[in-house]
Amino acid sequence: MSLLTGGREALLVLSDGTEFEGEAIGAESSPAATGTGAVATGELVFNTALSGYQEIVTDPSYAGQVITFTYPHIGNYGVNADDDESRRPFCSGVIVRDLSRLASNWRSEGSLTTLLERHGVPGIAGIDTRRLTRHLRDSGAMPGAFGTDEAAVRAAAAAATSTDGIDLVATVTTDAPYVVGDDDAPFKVVAYDFGIKRTILRHLVGVGCQVEVVPAGTPAADVLARNPDGVFLSNGPGDPAAVVGAADRVRALVGEVPVFGICLGHQILGLALGGSTYKLRFGHHGGNHPVRHEASGRVEITSQNHNYAIDADSLADAGGVDLTHVNLNDGVVEGFRFREAPAFSVQYHPEAGPGPHDARYLFDDFVTLMTDFQGK
Repeated sequence: MSLLTGGREALLVLSDGTEFEGEAIGAESSPAATGTGAVATGELVFNTALSGYQEIVTDPSYAGQVITFTYPHIGNYGVNADDDESRRPFCSGVIVRDLSRLASNWRSEGSLTTLLERHGVPGIAGIDTRRLTRHLRDSGAMPGAFGTDEAAVRAAAAAATSTDGIDLVATVTTDAPYVVGDDDAPFKVVAYDFGIKRTILRHLVGVGCQVEVVPAGTPAADVLARNPDGVFLSNGPGDPAAVVGAADRVRALVGEVPVFGICLGHQILGLALGGSTYKLRFGHHGGNHPVRHEASGRVEITSQNHNYAIDADSLADAGGVDLTHVNLNDGVVEGFRFREAPAFSVQYHPEAGPGPHDARYLFDDFVTLMTDFQGK
């Protein structure tokens, strides 16, 4: 095989035995990876966004996963510190068709390769990502392994496991509380860090919030003791049912303070209200998912990144919940509002980092909810 960047030949093997040849890029191994030597393992998913590869790689929601980029040319505009969505990448690896040799953009401070190397994230390039994506779409997201040692890769792929039942939030949440925003902001918000993105924090600050970000395990009583105007439930990785105690903590907050959830926070709020979750076949990952706003009939193009969803029937059985948004591709619950208390959530990412900006109004809706609650 011919090499794209002068790297070493590498092999990608899925848990069902499907193999792809490529070349090694990035770091030799990842802190999140398991396996032998330079072998990286994780659950393979595909992302359909056309740009924003740095934001995607640094999104903590990808913990435990290997990201396949469907867009064929990755790395052409470089990376910069302002576009990092977290303190470091938590993904187990990246897969690309063509890694750009040059990074050309006025904001660029380095290459995607240097970012991967600096943070210990392995990758593989030269892969037929169209074939790989079709395989994952048809067979479902599945574990896999890649690296330069063929025997070790095959052994690791055979032993690789999915993200089911694993509390990945514990690997990405902050160790200690921290504050973002001005002291004189009109609203004080406590944000549970299940894997929060920095763009979300910027949007909350932008609508007048000072945000105190707290670890995922913070008791509800400690949150209420801070006397917040609202509580935000962030995005995050993995199985919502495996996040120990999260639903119980959120249940204790509903009715006491306005609550807004995004992505994993949406799923955890659903669990808190009596719903259940299930794993999607290959998840929603990308910046082009159509969602219908039920009240207006308006269609929003949304950015999404999740492998689990709320069961609509379970919410109906729980009662007191109105569906507000529905995915037009597959009917998945994309948003709901609780009638009995000021609480709402969406499955997608209105902060759009990266992605379209159709749903930014939801941050204003949160402010309205807090304002109305203050007036009662």
